[in-house]
Amino acid sequence: MEQKDLTIILVHGAWGDGSHWQYIIPSLTKAGYKVRSVQNPLTSLQDDIDKTKDLIDAQDGKVLLVGHSYGGAVISGAGHHDKVVGLVYIAAFAPDAGDSLGSLLGRRESPGGASIYPDSKGFLWIKYDEFKSAFCQDLDEEKALVMSLSQKPIHGQCFGDVAGEPAWKKLPSWYQISLQDRMIPAETEKEMAERLEPKKIISLDAGHASLASHSEEVTQLILEAAASV
Repeated sequence: MEQKDLTIILVHGAWGDGSHWQYIIPSLTKAGYKVRSVQNPLTSLQDDIDKTKDLIDAQDGKVLLVGHSYGGAVISGAGHHDKVVGLVYIAAFAPDAGDSLGSLLGRRESPGGASIYPDSKGFLWIKYDEFKSAFCQDLDEEKALVMSLSQKPIHGQCFGDVAGEPAWKKLPSWYQISLQDRMIPAETEKEMAERLEPKKIISLDAGHASLASHSEEVTQLILEAAASV
């Protein structure tokens, strides 16, 4: 299949890495797109934006950014790169200038928050035996187990860092809401989604890890966005 002139860069969120996109990458590749999945350090919002921009730099031609969860804050910053032509948010933060993720989470209580704990170096973890119920309650036991035991912690600073002017104010965007999300409340996702005035909003009866539990629907949204940029 002839490769299309667009690279789709997938940006993971907290407590995960680029392999969180494993259920989506094959379908995007089969559709003819060049796909890359970033590996961010999760050490600060700026660190992660910079690492994502490094991957954008390495691509030829146009780039569509897709962010899950915390990755939405990353693409909102990295989207200012001149190669980026669109943004897709998957159960993701979409901060405005002056927002922090902590302030967005502070709007209403999220049940999964009770499972988060810090280590001695300021990194945040999800309790291993509560990971499935907090993060991916609609995944099967084995997939949830792997996601739990391979989790990548995020530094608490990422939730305190204040976002700059977001790229979604100048680029077309798409948003997927997870109606059963226990990490970012669905109502908060809805508020952020509507603020974007996106090309399309879809709502799925999914937990936070919709990129794994509802990969077909998420893939279709990404493909729709890719075809229109």
